[in-house]
Amino acid sequence: MKIFKKIAFILFMVAPLSLSSAVAFAEEAASTPVSNSAEIISHIEKALVEISKSDFSAAQVQLKAARSASDKIAGNSDDAKKAHAILIQGQILAKKGDVAKSTEELNKAIELYKAL
Repeated sequence: MKIFKKIAFILFMVAPLSLSSAVAFAEEAASTPVSNSAEIISHIEKALVEISKSDFSAAQVQLKAARSASDKIAGNSDDAKKAHAILIQGQILAKKGDVAKSTEELNKAIELYKAL
């Protein structure tokens, strides 16, 4: 009976540790560059819609969210750095109110993020 209690106690103590490591692994898998790229593209596309409506303040909110997500993967490769730089340039042009040039730059950024 003592052995059964010891085994039950050990399983009771070990089970939460194994579950927490599985959760940590799942969080790492969820924040891969692929999911970040999809998030960035989504924000840029929403910003493009707002820019086409000439609602630059709403576009800036989306572009700031895209930049913060882009910061997470900007240091990984030259292509990611280039896409991040184009995203910044598109944000600057949108802030100035230049619809055509900002749309062009942001579309370039989307293509680069899709290639990542």
